[in-house]
Amino acid sequence: MSSRGPLARRWRNLGAAAGGATAVLFALFDLYQWALAYVGDRFHNDFTFYFAAAKIGLAHGWASIYDLHLQQAQLDAMGSRITIAELARYISPPPVAWAALPFTTLPYEVAYWAWTALLVAALVACWLLAAPQAGRVRVVYLAAAVGWLPVIYGLQLGQPGLFVALGVAGSYALLRADKPIWAGVALGAVALKPQLGFLIPLALLAARRDRAFLGGLLALGALAAASAIALGPGGISAYEARLTFAAAVPANRELTLAYFLGDLTLTRAIQIVIAVWALVLVYRTRRRGPEWLFVCALVGGMLATPYVHLDDLMMLGLAAWLCLRANPSAWTWVYALAAVVAIEGEPIWGPAPVIAAELGALGLLSVAALKHDDRDAKEHRAEGEHDRGLHRDRQHLPVDRQPETVDVRQP
Repeated sequence: MSSRGPLARRWRNLGAAAGGATAVLFALFDLYQWALAYVGDRFHNDFTFYFAAAKIGLAHGWASIYDLHLQQAQLDAMGSRITIAELARYISPPPVAWAALPFTTLPYEVAYWAWTALLVAALVACWLLAAPQAGRVRVVYLAAAVGWLPVIYGLQLGQPGLFVALGVAGSYALLRADKPIWAGVALGAVALKPQLGFLIPLALLAARRDRAFLGGLLALGALAAASAIALGPGGISAYEARLTFAAAVPANRELTLAYFLGDLTLTRAIQIVIAVWALVLVYRTRRRGPEWLFVCALVGGMLATPYVHLDDLMMLGLAAWLCLRANPSAWTWVYALAAVVAIEGEPIWGPAPVIAAELGALGLLSVAALKHDDRDAKEHRAEGEHDRGLHRDRQHLPVDRQPETVDVRQP
């Protein structure tokens, strides 16, 4: 035994060193590609549209931010040389334009890098809150995140997905710290990109985390109400038209189940079933750590959403971190690595391995949930027998030694 311990540690150290070196090389290559893309066209990112929408909101009112003619005029005024097209228009919720509002006081180039600095800070914060705890090896996870295509692509585009990820990671950390109301409030970040975390508030309800659900309901409800008031009937109608158009663009659903199923009606029906099943898994694992609540909601939600781009898959990376925190078995590590590789190579081999990895993850979560529920049933039977024994003992207590009431409500 004494000889195997040092040998195992040596192999772990070698594995961590190899993983770290690989992650750093990928990160450096991705940063180089990002620099090349920026030098080639500094406006070729989604932050350009957030910046333009904030400018339109200031000049013409927030109800006008979905006006394509005003968007084109603002893009021209910025000197972007961008023409409004299927994938080149502002269709994000109003809070994204509001978030970009403070940056309109800066020159565009400065604003882009200031926005990017906040995204990088959000990535580091997510790492601190959610990455598996493994000593100095933990730094490898940060390098791997920067070297992972969905993350670096999201950073290059200036997508607010990392802000959503931070909100989810913050909600998880606050739930662990027994601050459920604030855990729900942190989910207000989901309003920036609802398709990335729309299932999490419902998962809180399914897990009987009622106060966290209430906090999320208040935060998201307040942002939804503010958005509706700011847009007015005309702005809401224009927003609905932009979303309807986006749903019909094939590129927006290539990474969804529609890639396999084709028929949108059938796809939507199956996605609803998957969303409901993910909530069932949350309910069955509700007595485990909060990691499982978020993992089930993120994996199920990504399969159930009708609109996915490559950078959106960063949320699966967050799910992998949380899963590794909860269940660091060898098979979990192997599957997580395989899924990461499948997503990394999506531009080469297409969406099929990515969607298959998501379905496989949902299947494994289902097996784990069913097995855990069986174990819970045994534990509850044992607890019941123990409680009945205590009840018999208490019958012999003197009158002046009444047992105290114990709060056994589930969180």
